[in-house]
Amino acid sequence: MNITMILEMATSAGDRAAVTAGDRSLTASGLLRLSHAAAHRFRRHTAVLYLGANHLAYPVALFGAAVAGVPFVPLNYRLGEHQLAALLARHPGALVLRPADLDALLDALLDATAAEPDQVPGQDQDAVAVTLYTSGTTAEPKAALLRHRHLLAYVLNTQEFGSAEEGDATLVAVPPYHIAGLMNLLTNLYTGRRIVYLDAFSPGEWLATVRRERVTHALVVPTMLARIVDVVHGGDAGTPTLRSLAYGGSRTPRPVVERALRYFPGTGFVNAYGLTETASSVAVLGPEDHRAALASSDPAVRDRLGSVGRALPGVEFQIRDDEDRPLGAGETGLVFVRGDQISGEYGGRSALDAQGWFATRDRGRLDADGYLFIEGRADDTIIRGGENIAPAEIEDVLLTHPGITEAAVIGVPDPEWGQRIVAILVGDADPAELRQWVRDRLRSSKTPDTIVFRAELPKTDTGKLLRRTLLAELETTHA
Repeated sequence: MNITMILEMATSAGDRAAVTAGDRSLTASGLLRLSHAAAHRFRRHTAVLYLGANHLAYPVALFGAAVAGVPFVPLNYRLGEHQLAALLARHPGALVLRPADLDALLDALLDATAAEPDQVPGQDQDAVAVTLYTSGTTAEPKAALLRHRHLLAYVLNTQEFGSAEEGDATLVAVPPYHIAGLMNLLTNLYTGRRIVYLDAFSPGEWLATVRRERVTHALVVPTMLARIVDVVHGGDAGTPTLRSLAYGGSRTPRPVVERALRYFPGTGFVNAYGLTETASSVAVLGPEDHRAALASSDPAVRDRLGSVGRALPGVEFQIRDDEDRPLGAGETGLVFVRGDQISGEYGGRSALDAQGWFATRDRGRLDADGYLFIEGRADDTIIRGGENIAPAEIEDVLLTHPGITEAAVIGVPDPEWGQRIVAILVGDADPAELRQWVRDRLRSSKTPDTIVFRAELPKTDTGKLLRRTLLAELETTHA
């Protein structure tokens, strides 16, 4: 099987629009025809590299590459010239689609739709469908390979074909080089929900598009959700058609989630946890979990608002200690995941162990009911006086202070304690008061030794905190 199967099945929707971008739309049948026309151009290349934003050419290029039997490689068009050149050099013989090419490509393909449909080469489910580069927040980007069978496993295990209601529409504002952008295309085509692309995110335009297009479902990364909440600033968001709002991609501050739940009272919230290497989400905290946590007086239930939910069908989790031994409920360790959708493959090298488990490099714990709590990247753990300290725990406490809007906690070298705790904050509050705030809610060993304020925190454009950048800045400042 090949992912083009999803598009072929979606053509049963007839003349209903499947994808909208700006003032142009395509039906699934139209998208299929254009994809076959694109395949005629693509098959003489080794891969199709896509450097644009969200655009109707994106799904055409993805499925055109699948029909042609070559990998599709969406790249971060916001990278610097040298970074981008280095990635392009990894794909000799590839076709490069730049922003200026996209409208011309669509127009040319529309003129070429009389071409005979191509046969999908071999329908090889083990062929590489997509290459996605990891964000490179701590090292050089790695090429994660996703084969057709990984993408199909996610879609077929988690979605019901044709289950969307007529008139349903999903707003996609995440960039096309993000795994969520890719999987939103596949899952919404499969369920029959119209996809509405936003080529550049702003909270005002996002809200306006939800209202104008009568959007029923949407996905945002945490920085987007925080900016939307700030724009709404109390009361009702005024988006009556929006039934579901998913967020994920990095940790979302709990105060942001609580405000969003109040501002979007008729919307079901979904926290999705996944990685590029896992072909999208592997755990989900659903709407009922959000509502129950917000309303409950039971601390254990309320704490689930800080979890990423439970494993999706076909997915297993295991928590291990540093000696690779499985841990029990409530114990914190390294998070491993296993399932048919899990790739865990970089440039032809598998990172799965002998039993098929993939190390996420996240630290976390499972409660007795299977809810997964992510405490941050293993590399971010602060070791102070022999004690392992999760930055996320301290960040969450700092964010409950009314004067703090963003928080990052890192460990810096210390000759006495091994590492000392530094909190870099956005907001306005007295440092002594903040240190006491943390001490009262945690304990003295987790209280920041130093507090630094700045106007903003460095992040990737998908909202991941660049801790290495902060550490480098602190080392330079105190050198």
